[in-house]
Amino acid sequence: MHIEFYGATSGITGSCHILRANGHLVLLDCGLIQGPRELEAKNREPFPFAVEDISAVVLSHGHIDHSGRLPLLVKQGYQGPIYAHNATCDLCEILLLDSASLQERDAQYENKRRKRKNKPLVEPLYSIEDAGKALANIVGMCYQEKREILPGISIRFQDAGHILGSCSVEVWLSENGAQRKIVFSGDLGQYDTPILNDPAVIREADHVLIESTYGNRLHRDRQTTVDEIGEIIRQASHQRGNLLIPAFAVGRSQEILYFLGKYYDQWVLDRWQVFLDSPMAIRASKVYWDYPHLYDEEATHLRRNIDEMPSLKNIHFTTSVEESMALNNISSGAIIIAGSGMCNGGRIVHHLKRNIAREGAHVMIVGYQAEGTLGRKLVDGNEKIRIHGDDYLVRAHIHTVGGLSAHGDADDLSRWIGNFTSRPMVHVVHGEPQSKQDFRDRLEQELGFRAEVPEMGQVLEL
Repeated sequence: MHIEFYGATSGITGSCHILRANGHLVLLDCGLIQGPRELEAKNREPFPFAVEDISAVVLSHGHIDHSGRLPLLVKQGYQGPIYAHNATCDLCEILLLDSASLQERDAQYENKRRKRKNKPLVEPLYSIEDAGKALANIVGMCYQEKREILPGISIRFQDAGHILGSCSVEVWLSENGAQRKIVFSGDLGQYDTPILNDPAVIREADHVLIESTYGNRLHRDRQTTVDEIGEIIRQASHQRGNLLIPAFAVGRSQEILYFLGKYYDQWVLDRWQVFLDSPMAIRASKVYWDYPHLYDEEATHLRRNIDEMPSLKNIHFTTSVEESMALNNISSGAIIIAGSGMCNGGRIVHHLKRNIAREGAHVMIVGYQAEGTLGRKLVDGNEKIRIHGDDYLVRAHIHTVGGLSAHGDADDLSRWIGNFTSRPMVHVVHGEPQSKQDFRDRLEQELGFRAEVPEMGQVLEL
């Protein structure tokens, strides 16, 4: 039995780890590497395993940095099961097909350029057909359902509180009479956030793989975050500009809409027109609506008594390209929620082109921005940014609202790991180098765990 640490060891994205036991190979996640072009090029590098050796894939949740190379796996010959929570199955149908569509469009664009220069053409990383085949292999499960997926290998999903259907994964391995329990945290959410439940308590494990996206940072408290959003909206209204909100289609967009509805009167939102300019977020919101049994107590109450939550009478769902382009003619009074969440593609980029140089415009960053992304450059205070080959001065007001992150901060991560009474060995993954090192130090010095930061390709014998 052993674990091989692979994806999300040298950074945040591309989650993928390898378990070998009883003659079987199981993948935990198979995510897309995201970021600048040179980083995304790593998605085309060979997997560190033979695809034909894989017996099963276990998926923690639907976000593309955890699920986005599943179609590539299928393209290269994998035909086995992909175990995921039922809600993740539905979200993956949206996310993987969208990702495949982007891969095909990017290849078409690149090939137009290559034809002009008589260069060899490229294939998309994978196609819509590949994504469809991957979706056909997904096997849905419920939380707290323990299932033997292979001889000597059983799994159970626990709520990770990150997005709808997100899981921490318990894995039991048996080989030659020896037994080990591995827990993979997946992405852990904040405690006391709206809509979703808190991360579930797990008590026992021999080894824990834990994410560390915010392993050395703390979020603002919830009320401070609410007050800050209200102040940003007030400022934007006073300066008569638009408010752009780059948001991930799954999780963040739904949370933003939840807050806009809940504080509609307090934030005087009847002065605004709100646009959800993301077909994927619109479809994902319907999935959220279809899983009320996964809501926390407050969201459940509001859904049952929908009249108690002020409706967004001024919300518009823009699905077509033409509707999205028409928003470029609005110079003030629009709240535009669009992807991608890190501003490295999607409709938000076009809205930034139109608004970033306007002194009255505001941009509210509500999620993690990876190194090298356009969103990170805005957060870092760059005075000039490049979009589609052109330079733009940043005159708009940039706000970073950390309290809305779907990732738990250092205290949340510590609270979750602190539930383990068996004192497992902890392996810190899925974070930038300093964040991982700092959280490892906290685990050892403050919480008394044995902890390490594994290197890519490191093999741990169990």
